[in-house]
Amino acid sequence: MRHQSTLIVLLTLFGLAACSGGEQQGQQGRDTPPPPVTVQAVETTDVDIEEDYAGRVRGAREVHVRARVEGVLEERLYEEGSLVEQGDSLFRIDPRPFEVALQAARAERATARAELNQAEREWNRISRLFEQNAVSERERDRAQSAFESARAAVAVSEAEVERAELELGYTTVEAPVSGITDLETQSEGNLIERGAELTRITQLNPVHVRFSLPEDDAMVQRQAREAMKGKSSGQHSRPATLILPDDSEYGEVGEIDFTASTIDAQTGTVTARAVFPNDDHRIVPGQFARVRVKLESLEDVVTIPARAVSDGQQGLQVFVVDSEDKAQARPVEAGRIIGDRRVILDGLEAGDRVVVNGMSGIRQPGMKVNLENGEDGTDGEAG
Repeated sequence: MRHQSTLIVLLTLFGLAACSGGEQQGQQGRDTPPPPVTVQAVETTDVDIEEDYAGRVRGAREVHVRARVEGVLEERLYEEGSLVEQGDSLFRIDPRPFEVALQAARAERATARAELNQAEREWNRISRLFEQNAVSERERDRAQSAFESARAAVAVSEAEVERAELELGYTTVEAPVSGITDLETQSEGNLIERGAELTRITQLNPVHVRFSLPEDDAMVQRQAREAMKGKSSGQHSRPATLILPDDSEYGEVGEIDFTASTIDAQTGTVTARAVFPNDDHRIVPGQFARVRVKLESLEDVVTIPARAVSDGQQGLQVFVVDSEDKAQARPVEAGRIIGDRRVILDGLEAGDRVVVNGMSGIRQPGMKVNLENGEDGTDGEAG
């Protein structure tokens, strides 16, 4: 009986202690100050939706310079890696065999012209005699055929002279475009064949930047194709900005002038091309760069710091402070992230006070909060 009485007393004491502790905790909970938060007043603004795409710079044209005649390469006339203008002499092939061939062709032409003159005189004489019935019709036809054959022979000889002159001209290899030259692929003294590559020229102005568009960026693709069809009007041109490797913007505005009509099955992207002027040759073919494209312009939309958007039970949400300084969870429909801000398509209105800092202190919706930056949030962070 003594043990039972002792147990009852102990249980009673523990119960009293528990009740006292609960009252103290409840008192402490009521005494906890509201968590500090920073709010920002919602405003509407105009926003440009832009996207960056990685690409590689290429020359507008990359031309393989080839020999058009066979012969011995006598001399290189340019400095490797230098800029050349269209029509500048690059190589000289030994011209002597072609000079001899031209002389022979001219001699053949002179012979053919002499034979034509003789055939013409004979034809004039025979035709007069035929009118006087002094020669037969057969002799007249023979003279006429000889005259026509001689005239055709002159035409052939003149064509041979032109061909010889062309080949002699091809012994001086000229730059087909303006641009920067590559290393020579054939050195002096080599016997080169017709069509052998001698060097390459890359045109530096303008330059092309090839990049890949996601297949769902259909608007950019469509406008680029429309620009290709009607470049003169300029109504469908899609401007582009070039971001250099040091993250600086290139000063000249470019234009997307091509998108492929098919989607790469392996990458799910569409090849596109932007053209940029390069008068000062600042952009170098082969370097990596980014093409920034404005996809869309939104008017009077809400943007808030991206960190203010969190995951809630009903999806994305933000905390909005009401007139009683209580933080209420508000579900929102969010759009693209632009820098450190996010577009809110639905769920917020101008004047709402959105919590941008201190969300972790809000343990449950409806908690009273302490505004650290004033009642209206106008001194909050703009970021």
